[in-house]
Amino acid sequence: MYQIWKLMLLVSLLICHLLSKVPGTSSEPPKHFVLVHGSCHGAWSWYKVVPLLKSGGHNVTALDLGGSGVDPQQVNTLRSISDYIKPLREFMASLPNEEKVVLVGHSLGGLAISQAMEMFPEKISVAVFVTASMPGPILNVSILIQKALRDQDSQMDNHYTYNDGPSSPPTTFTFGPMFLSSKVYQLSPPEDSALASMLMRPIQLYSAEDMSREIVLSQKKYGSVNRVFIISEKDLVSKKDFVGWMIRENPPHEFEVVKGSDHMVMMSKPFQLSNLLLCLAKY
Repeated sequence: MYQIWKLMLLVSLLICHLLSKVPGTSSEPPKHFVLVHGSCHGAWSWYKVVPLLKSGGHNVTALDLGGSGVDPQQVNTLRSISDYIKPLREFMASLPNEEKVVLVGHSLGGLAISQAMEMFPEKISVAVFVTASMPGPILNVSILIQKALRDQDSQMDNHYTYNDGPSSPPTTFTFGPMFLSSKVYQLSPPEDSALASMLMRPIQLYSAEDMSREIVLSQKKYGSVNRVFIISEKDLVSKKDFVGWMIRENPPHEFEVVKGSDHMVMMSKPFQLSNLLLCLAKY
């Protein structure tokens, strides 16, 4: 099966290459894909997609957000969601003014790329939300998160800490191994779920007030960026009703569906996701 999908991806790349040689067309320069992970994960979660995109001659950067992956910061030092997103802002600021990237966010990473779209719209050719949180100018981030929380099922072995005391709201969250294998990675190879359970890092739980204050999106800036949403067909975290509501409230320019994938699209269907990202680089 691996070889079949690899062959399909190579055929897609060959078609793109041949089209670039058609008389009257010019060969496009390599694209730069910037990949942003979801909650409790890190840049490592893109390990299957990075080499597939690079095989097409493209540049790829997978980032660790604050306190994630191998980032040295500790979660309790990240006082606001802007502290969490800061590595992405710093990276975007470091890009040459003339460079445009394909900005991809997974799950909670959608909040990070949304803030980047507002701050650096001129540096983004297209923003891709991979079964990700997608606020907008008329869809406030706090409303989005509250809706997502209401639609949650049993937390199973997910872990919360209460650093402000047991009578206060929880302060950090970490996925548990059982929840990962049965809800997040249920269609992914078991070794990926096992890897994830070893690499989880807690994420700070920010208040709705903090997120609404730090992520303010405008039609002029955020709305000027091409935006695509990728739906994961068998996602048990971001479920069909929630995703449909989010798309209706904040319609993207385009949406695509990856069939047979779980919440970790890059793990369960890496070839299909990579092929989609290559196609979306047309923007």
